[in-house]
Amino acid sequence: MERIDQRLSEELTGQVTRAVRETLRAELSEAVRESARKRKRTAALYAGAAAAALYAGAAVALALGLVIALGLPDWAAALIVAAVLGAAAYALRRAARPKRPAVPEAAPPMPSEPPATGTP
Repeated sequence: MERIDQRLSEELTGQVTRAVRETLRAELSEAVRESARKRKRTAALYAGAAAAALYAGAAVALALGLVIALGLPDWAAALIVAAVLGAAAYALRRAARPKRPAVPEAAPPMPSEPPATGTP
């Protein structure tokens, strides 16, 4: 009788364990799917914002070039706008780089004893 009770208890424990694992897997996969859906939407919105900002920047550069072209030749206006945009890109790149710690210049090591001459 004890064997049957023990066997039924083990079988029931195994079934409950499997049921709990399956339920947890289903819940976890649903939570992961929902999180991925939200992140995908956020990424798409950021991509759209970046594209709009790119076009806005191009429009500002064009407007600046047209304003400068009122007083200068077209090629000079384009050159000035290109130089300004290049300087802005360089400044942004320098700001994005991590700061390197200053490395002090090391003096060559000084021997603590005079070198041996090799003859006694």
